Amino acid sequence: MTENSLPNAQNLAQAVKDILDSKKAESIEVIDVANKGYLSQFVVVATAMAGKHALSLLHYLKEDLKAKGVRFYAIDEESEDWIIIDLGEVIVHIFTENHRKKYNIEEFLIKTFGEVANTQA
Repeated sequence: MTENSLPNAQNLAQAVKDILDSKKAESIEVIDVANKGYLSQFVVVATAMAGKHALSLLHYLKEDLKAKGVRFYAIDEESEDWIIIDLGEVIVHIFTENHRKKYNIEEFLIKTFGEVANTQA
């Protein structure tokens, strides 16, 4: 991915994963839902250590990705426990641990739409 260029969906999902990983998000999953009738091509799910950490992760994603020309279509940050970011071809869910366990969204997505993507470590 080069500066100021829009990445393809897989590269964008990998960039999101890399940023979240570098900022200490936990249990990051990239789920491939391409061509399966879902809103996007990839869904990234990550766990934040606390609500403030979730907001910090959002800040870092905005800072890094906007500098590369990535458009943020919508952000739902009403709750620190579950932040949803719509990047068009990639949807990002950042949960606190309790909310991730409660909603178990990745199990639903994998069973219904896709599989865990083969992304770099």
